[in-house]
Amino acid sequence: MPTIVIDDLEIEVVEGTRVIEAAEQLGIMIPRFCYHPALGSVGACRVCAVKFLQGPVKGMQMSCMVEATDGMVVSTVDEEAVAFRRQVIEWLMLNHPHDCPVCDEGGHCLLQDMTVSGGHGIRRYLGRKRTYHDQYLGPLVQHEMNRCIHCYRCVRYYQEFCGYRDLGVMQSGSRTYFGRFIDGVLESPFAGNLIDVCPTGVYTDRPSRFKGRQWDFQRAPSLCLNCSLGCHITANARYREVVRLEARPSEVVNGHFVCDRGRYGFEYVNHPERPRQARVDGRLVGVPEAIDISRQRLAEIAAHWGQSSIAGVGSARSSLESQAALKQVCGATGWRGPVFFTTADQARKVRAAAAGISLESAASLSDFTRADFLLAVGADPLQEAPMAALAMRQAVRAGARAVVLDPRPVSLPFNFSQLCMPPDEIEFHVGLLVKGAIEKEAVEHLSEELRQVYQALPSDDFPASGTGEKTSELAAVLKGCQHPLLACGTDVVRTSTPALVAACVQLLRAAGKEASLGYFLPGPNSFAAALLHSGQTSVAQLVDEIEAGTVKAVIVVEADPLRYFPHKARLQQALAKLDLLVVLDYLASETGKQAHIFLPTLTIYEAGGTFINQEGRVQRAAAVQTCGTPLIQVAGGAHPPRSYSATVPGGESSSAWQILLELGKDQPGGVKIGPDLWSLVKGSHEVLADLPPPAEFPAEGIRVACGPGTTERPAINWSGQKTGSGSSQLEILTVDRIFGTEELSIYSPALQQLEEQPCLFIHADDAAQRGLTDGERVIVQLESGTLEADLSVRSDMARGVLLLPRHRLLSWQQLGVGVVRVPMEKVKKAAAM
Repeated sequence: MPTIVIDDLEIEVVEGTRVIEAAEQLGIMIPRFCYHPALGSVGACRVCAVKFLQGPVKGMQMSCMVEATDGMVVSTVDEEAVAFRRQVIEWLMLNHPHDCPVCDEGGHCLLQDMTVSGGHGIRRYLGRKRTYHDQYLGPLVQHEMNRCIHCYRCVRYYQEFCGYRDLGVMQSGSRTYFGRFIDGVLESPFAGNLIDVCPTGVYTDRPSRFKGRQWDFQRAPSLCLNCSLGCHITANARYREVVRLEARPSEVVNGHFVCDRGRYGFEYVNHPERPRQARVDGRLVGVPEAIDISRQRLAEIAAHWGQSSIAGVGSARSSLESQAALKQVCGATGWRGPVFFTTADQARKVRAAAAGISLESAASLSDFTRADFLLAVGADPLQEAPMAALAMRQAVRAGARAVVLDPRPVSLPFNFSQLCMPPDEIEFHVGLLVKGAIEKEAVEHLSEELRQVYQALPSDDFPASGTGEKTSELAAVLKGCQHPLLACGTDVVRTSTPALVAACVQLLRAAGKEASLGYFLPGPNSFAAALLHSGQTSVAQLVDEIEAGTVKAVIVVEADPLRYFPHKARLQQALAKLDLLVVLDYLASETGKQAHIFLPTLTIYEAGGTFINQEGRVQRAAAVQTCGTPLIQVAGGAHPPRSYSATVPGGESSSAWQILLELGKDQPGGVKIGPDLWSLVKGSHEVLADLPPPAEFPAEGIRVACGPGTTERPAINWSGQKTGSGSSQLEILTVDRIFGTEELSIYSPALQQLEEQPCLFIHADDAAQRGLTDGERVIVQLESGTLEADLSVRSDMARGVLLLPRHRLLSWQQLGVGVVRVPMEKVKKAAAM
């Protein structure tokens, strides 16, 4: 490794390190505008000039463009270099409008910092300034082109890093313009990162405009809860209102960026309809009184019907502390549960995913970027886990091959091969691809268990369709790769698919490849929910037990079954039969509105909490603000009330785990609490037993795993190969969209403006059989009623399926539990009814 000297300080660096990076490792911050760790060097701004005194490079050079080599001696304080940087900054400021007092970038503006540190404090230029037309770029990003210093960061990020082309650079010289050809909404779902990337105020945060400067905010490190990736963010709050989220750099999780859903999906915290007071039988009461009444009614039900007549339902958006408290209370009192998943199938898939993860094979997002072969199995990364799609793009840019096996019309910001197929065919093609990639000689060295798995997989001589032939071709590509990554979804796949994918990864690793495994789970804390979930119980099974009269009371903790249960009418009838429905939540959920007793809880921004992402990484979020109604809502936009009180308006909420322990402690059996909450968490599952206290967590969290992964012989699903696409029935698959379906982000007014019109997707051949055309209104006749939606006819999706987004504007919750298939004649034009 080369050793260089910078300002009389010696350092040894990794080969390929830029001088600007080497200086930063020494704590020497060389000014920069165009350079960004994620984007690399381009040498456009010229402000990082240093003097090379000895070595292969001599004289004034840009430190971002020169790799450190052995023997270099560099000075960042050389008079010539300092004078040059000062002049560059003055040139950049010639046309700047100097509108810092009204610029939202103030306080975290790199141009401000570099101007002050560079010594440019007196404005000498008295000429006419260059001016531009500002564009409308959508509801998220505000455009102020007059502040631009032509660093090219935005274009390099937007086009090269993200792969979108609707924003770019136009004109030339001093008239160079960064924007769109015409005004319009930015197409990239990662456009919000322009705000962080821009070193000046050209791109600022539109929803938080004029709400404060960085020094006005309460700030704390937090986590994104809008998918299972657990991206790092920094939360900003003011006057009891979460104002803005920013990407928090994390080398192994999300790098330097977050998706727009994660950046702007926090408005549920500030929502005017957020319930902030306890409610008993429709009347508002204090939280302590509501807890006392809940305990009393639960005790009465337990005395009459037994403890097993009470059930606890949690969710994958609750913190690990709340999930562990629910498990502790259920175990100590004899209540049923805890239940964290909608159906038994969903529970089995997520638990199989958690069991398939090992410390050796678990894939972080940084592993996605280093893979040389990416296989997405029953996954639509951009819609389900957007930052995974961005990580995959970086791998493809470096030469990786990307393949998607999925029934949906998948769109990704890079070149990839998609094999469109219904869920029944996915496992066959995964097995065919993996088996074809393993050298025959390697099979002899497999363990007996893995050899059985290998034998269970289909071989390339299996009579297959053209799709099967394509899979065999891709297997040859995989055979030549050393770092393959398999990413499996848990939404549209069959129950056995996650375990099969884990077994395939083990096979590839045993065959000498450094294969890794990733899953896309249905919520931010699904991994923890899989660890703490009670057996095979599910919400669907609880509905059966409520209807049978064996469950009389249900405690729902930060969950909304009425939103995600696939048979809403049936669930509503079941909940109406309960003697007691207690709901703990911070959302104005439908389930909460139907509750006999409602108890308000704190969000991640008020209580903090621990979450485990899809790779088994245990991470901690800090609280950023105290709970209370935002001042702007209390004051109605005017001056705050001129009155004083010992309490905060709307500040009665408590953490869900605190309320649960209060509810359980006086029940028969009682709740035996350890010396502290963290002892309760560690005791909730053996995998968590060795976790240190949260205060000792490293910044990147701590990985846990259930074991070495599955070695069971997978049951390959052959039904798709037998039936093909000629079936007279269509299977309805409910799917996620990046905007409009995720439970928390749907409360964001800005993101609501980005939602695509929800529609029902069908393959062109299936539509032609019924005489259906693109864009028309159709009705699907179901056993539980009718479903009406606009139709989108596509040729880039699987035949034999209907794809229905779980969109907030669609009444999809009438499909029923389990696999739903409808005869083709049940899909009709709305006008024909």
